[in-house]
Amino acid sequence: MTKLLAASARPALFASLLAATMLLAPAARAQSFSDDQKQAIEGIIKDYLLKHPEVLQEAMTALDKKQQEADAEKARTTIKDNNATLFNSAHQVVLGNPQGSVTVVEFFDYNCGYCKKALPDMLTLLKTDSNIRFVLKEFPVLGEGSVEAAHVAVAARMQDPTGKKYIEFHQKLLGGRGPADKAHALAAAKDAGFDMARIDKDMNSDEVKATIDENMKLADALGVNGTPSYVVGSELVVGAVGLDALKEKLAAAQKK
Repeated sequence: MTKLLAASARPALFASLLAATMLLAPAARAQSFSDDQKQAIEGIIKDYLLKHPEVLQEAMTALDKKQQEADAEKARTTIKDNNATLFNSAHQVVLGNPQGSVTVVEFFDYNCGYCKKALPDMLTLLKTDSNIRFVLKEFPVLGEGSVEAAHVAVAARMQDPTGKKYIEFHQKLLGGRGPADKAHALAAAKDAGFDMARIDKDMNSDEVKATIDENMKLADALGVNGTPSYVVGSELVVGAVGLDALKEKLAAAQKK
């Protein structure tokens, strides 16, 4: 019991000491503290931190939690402000149920190893949840090969608004061996049965540029700087978090 009381008292004491330190600068200007008094206060704080360094870890943990909460709130606001573009843009691939009540948006790069590992998660969700609407947004940030692959991918989407052939292309390219680039993307498109003459024509079109530009701006607004990153409901989920975590996010989104 004594240890618990002591532990619970430490943050309060530390906060008081910090408050005193923060007052030193303006107080010094007002000449409220003498040099000896300031040195004494600083000495108390230093001595306390040396004896209880764990308080610094507690403060850093609290600061990190506060920052995460602030980032999450900022993401929710950005998602709300960009709702139409995120979930219903004309420049996107929609898989699964187009009228599904819950939507997952994934920002991905065809050269991202974590995106490759996360591919089975998407396929499982689409197979097991008939109510899910899965939106794919090309986010080519891993070099020129990624940009080339994204150009071919958007051109493929232009031929296949239903996404039925696109998903085959997507699996072949993302799940294939070797780096994704123009050659590999074109081979995947050919294997998936796309009109290659049209792919060649469309891959450098204004529509491709508009799609990638829109995705880049959305990612920047959301603070997305890595792949895969998801938007599930009103929440931004960063990283290949795994199937179970995605299911939890989906279940939470459906309750809102």
